[in-house]
Amino acid sequence: MNISFEIVPRTLDTFEKQYAFVQSLDSGINIINVPDIQRFDIRSWELATRIDRRKYRFVPHFRAIDFKIDGGELYRIIEQYQLDNVLLVTGDPPEGLKRSYCNTDVVDLIRAVRRRFPALNIYAGFDPHRHGLQHECHYIQRKADAGADGFFSQPFYDHRLVELFAEHMDGLETYIGISPVLTLASQNYWEVKNHVKFPKHFKPDYDWNVEFANKVIASALENDWNVYFMPIKVDLKKYFERINLGQVVRQDYCLDQLEQFV
Repeated sequence: MNISFEIVPRTLDTFEKQYAFVQSLDSGINIINVPDIQRFDIRSWELATRIDRRKYRFVPHFRAIDFKIDGGELYRIIEQYQLDNVLLVTGDPPEGLKRSYCNTDVVDLIRAVRRRFPALNIYAGFDPHRHGLQHECHYIQRKADAGADGFFSQPFYDHRLVELFAEHMDGLETYIGISPVLTLASQNYWEVKNHVKFPKHFKPDYDWNVEFANKVIASALENDWNVYFMPIKVDLKKYFERINLGQVVRQDYCLDQLEQFV
């Protein structure tokens, strides 16, 4: 089982503080995921030199709308920063259309990058709230057929929905998104902006979100899923000191011990 931790590069100082926090955890976190957000000055791939890639897999995001398939810029970045992993997403057009963007389809981009870099680990995203289950699973399969090795999801808030998608993604390297929602304002944002339907028993507090995260981790261990933490506007220490990452460390230790006798 893998656990990914997303660090949003708002500023270099903010990134360094969150990265230091991850390093301080005695946990099973082994992937650092960095989104590429246009309104920030730091691009995701520029942080390749600031992460210990012997300890963490580095997965920078790339937005399809920023690159032309025949432009060569994305290929140059992958080679220059010696990237082993990328996450290719569609990306939202810039607000007010103040910046130019490309009409590149992410499926086409996945296919082109796979042709250029056969050994590269290419990940894509999926959103359990965007469309119905059948439509989203069809979209996932198109990306897999184009060359995506695995998928990182938008956050889940209903374990029943996790189980439904996990069943349909059998055989694909899947990372279940977890992002705590701790205020009514944040809950409203997710409902309006991302069309999330929270379960009736949901509460925007630490207790509910910690319990849900621990339940997902336990299910991931049992079902060979992976977990993707997106801690937005959260007290990291207060949240993660109650997250049961120790069970992942214990499992990995037991597997290592078992391999010695195989």
